[in-house]
Amino acid sequence: MNVYHFKKGTEICNYSYSNNILSVRLNRQRLVVCLEESIYIHNIKDMKLLKTLLNTPTNPSGLCALSVNHSNSYLAYPGSATIGEITIYDANNLSTVTLIQAHDSPLAALTFNASGTKLASASEKGTVIRVFSVPEGQKLFEFRRGMKRYVSISSLSFSADAQFLCASSNTETVHIFKLEQHKEESPTWSAYVGKMFTAASTYLPTQVSDMMHQDRAFATVRLNMFGLKNIWSFTCLCVFYGYLYIYNVDPQDGGECVLVQKHSEEPVEQKEEEKPEDISPQPSSQSYAATVALPSTPPSSTTLMGYSEDGGAQKGEVIPEHEFAEGPVCLDDENEFPPVGNQSN
Repeated sequence: MNVYHFKKGTEICNYSYSNNILSVRLNRQRLVVCLEESIYIHNIKDMKLLKTLLNTPTNPSGLCALSVNHSNSYLAYPGSATIGEITIYDANNLSTVTLIQAHDSPLAALTFNASGTKLASASEKGTVIRVFSVPEGQKLFEFRRGMKRYVSISSLSFSADAQFLCASSNTETVHIFKLEQHKEESPTWSAYVGKMFTAASTYLPTQVSDMMHQDRAFATVRLNMFGLKNIWSFTCLCVFYGYLYIYNVDPQDGGECVLVQKHSEEPVEQKEEEKPEDISPQPSSQSYAATVALPSTPPSSTTLMGYSEDGGAQKGEVIPEHEFAEGPVCLDDENEFPPVGNQSN
């Protein structure tokens, strides 16, 4: 794992681990590295290894979520490889907070809202999306994405105000759910029939009764392609294998979202008169992306087999050499972080 300075575009430090790194999450307080059967928690200020969670349930996709709110730094990861159990871990105080029995099938997606007070989850079936309170672990909302087929959920994303939740999959439909508590309906004939229908559902099988109480999508996006992984965020962006789609979501009426803009990452064609050997090398770039693209110094192969707080030496765990570094890495300067704020688009 290489850690780069965002503004200077230079490498700060690098680490070696005993197995493949499957995912990395970070906020302004913690950096989390997820392997298939272990999780490493680093202090973002000096990159010191604070905790090693060993023998976690097999997690081949590296599924985990870290709250961007560094005042709580909640970490969520699968608590079981066979059912949809979620472990909520306090990465600041380094202790387990609660276990949530979220789904019958193994987990496929997890995400926190911006404040770290809500957690959304989906299972490998992909038919039901659930939202839980954090740290209590109480179920707040339950949404049904569909009934006809199982799908692979590729991303879950809250809006900045946590009023909407977006779920995308390998199908052509993206679902946007509205997180709102249902108000007491006025005493009309339709409301009376609805209450009678709800009361009758208690006599039906549990699966049928649950479906009757699950909300449907507030808004949808229809893509002209499917079967590929796509990642969504509000407001309302879709990164789709080299393409960026921007949709407008009607916050009042929902419905079908309108495509506003589309961007593609087209390869730049080389001019005929310019030969590769004639192109002068670019000077040291000031951008992060350009610097990372350049050949970098190979990660240090020096790793130390040693002791960590939870027995990092057990089972041949490799302890990163920077755990024993004398000087701090100093990543806690507020001026060194990219700007954070609400975006209009």
